[in-house]
Amino acid sequence: DELMQDWAGRGVELVAVATGWRFQSRPEMRQFLDRLHPEKPPRYSRAAMETLAIIAYRQPVTRGDIEDIRGVTVSSQIVKQLEDRGWIEAIGYREAPGRPALYATTRQFLDDLGLATLDQLPMLDGPPTAAVFDPGSAGQPSLLGDEPGQVALPLDEQPEDGDVIADFEPVFPTVEVPLAPTASLTTEGAAEAFPPADVPAADDPSPATLA
Repeated sequence: DELMQDWAGRGVELVAVATGWRFQSRPEMRQFLDRLHPEKPPRYSRAAMETLAIIAYRQPVTRGDIEDIRGVTVSSQIVKQLEDRGWIEAIGYREAPGRPALYATTRQFLDDLGLATLDQLPMLDGPPTAAVFDPGSAGQPSLLGDEPGQVALPLDEQPEDGDVIADFEPVFPTVEVPLAPTASLTTEGAAEAFPPADVPAADDPSPATLA
């Protein structure tokens, strides 16, 4: 506390993070630091951010759990991208057919967010979820209705037929290209552009009659 008070009012501050303590610039100094060292933060796709959020709030989860929540297939590239960034890791395997890997966030994830514990994550809008990670919990909640506990296996017990993650390919953000405006015709314009065809009168002799 004394050290924190000594640095109060300066450009940097001493804060507690998941891995210990660190000095970091104060938020109000960011605009000046951006001028000195302009850097573009890495951009991640929406699918990657949704996957990371589900893991952070519902960990430990499998890829199947994430797919059930998002309603779409989770790409192996997204999982590997988050692992390479150091934000998630496999902590074990669920005792289920195929023994899928269980993913959870890392201390690096908390450090990058400037947090000390998962309890400091912002609350989600909506009904509370009972599957939020609790380090002191005796069992691990499952999104598939499994009994708590008996779900995670040690990492040293590697599955014989484990999933192989494909080589990472950068995930580029989707670019939306506006469509050209479609031309609209009014009733009068349509009549001018497409005049009605001449329809022969009923009493006109047809070719069959002339023959």
